[in-house]
Order: sequence, then structure tokens, then C-alpha cells
Amino acid sequence: MTLAFTVWGIAQPKGSSRAFVPKGWTRAVVTAANPKTKSWQQLVSAAALDAMVSPMLLDGPVSLSVSFYLPRPKSLRAKTKPHVTKPDLDKLVRSVKDGLTQIVWHDDSQVVEVRAWKAYTPPSMPPHCLITVDSEVSR
Repeated sequence: MTLAFTVWGIAQPKGSSRAFVPKGWTRAVVTAANPKTKSWQQLVSAAALDAMVSPMLLDGPVSLSVSFYLPRPKSLRAKTKPHVTKPDLDKLVRSVKDGLTQIVWHDDSQVVEVRAWKAYTPPSMPPHCLITVDSEVSR
């Protein structure tokens, strides 16, 4: 089974969680490094659900392909230039994988192959992300 869909919006990286114990407390408070990650993951989940013919969690190994098209600076205009600034590609992928957990697959440990890249959006196109999940992995 192959599932392919587009998520419209600015991809957000999955940052590290931070925990601290406030003075006088006995429990830790956990905060996310990027508060926008949750809303991005919800967009990924919703787009995946919309694209699925029959909602069903995949079992076994899966392959993930992700293309991130990030906002183009006005200074670039129509020039083609690689996206070599933040956010980090691996953190963007982590965010997508977490958004697909319990929507497409049981756990992101099922992902055995990842193909990912990031680029600036083409001129006059909004930021978006193309995602393809393939459950027919042959090795």
C-alpha cells in the first residue's frame, strides 16, 4: 500500500523536550523547545487521515519519503539555491514521523527507510510538505 499526500503550511522541527523542577515542587514540568510543533503535527495527522481510503494502522516495516518546501526569502526571487539554514532536516522528519504515529502506523520504529530533502518553495507557491508512505518495503 502506498499513501501519498500534501500538507500545506510551514513545517516545524521537533525540538528537544526540556524538563525542570520548579522550586518547592516535587514533580518535573516538561516543556517543548518549539511550541509550534504540536499544531504542525496535527496538520500532518489530518492530511494523512484525509488521504486514507480506509483508516487502518500499518503493521510491519514502512518506507517514508518526505519533501519539505520551506518559505522562500524575498532576496532569492527566482534563483535556485539549496536550503542550508535551519531548521535541521532530521528534526523536520522527526516531527512528521510523530504526526503519523497512531494514524498511519503503530510506532515510528516501523520506519526502516527514510528519504528526505528540503528546499525553498518555488516562486509564488506556499510552503508545503509532500509525504509518501509505502508499506511494501523489499530488502
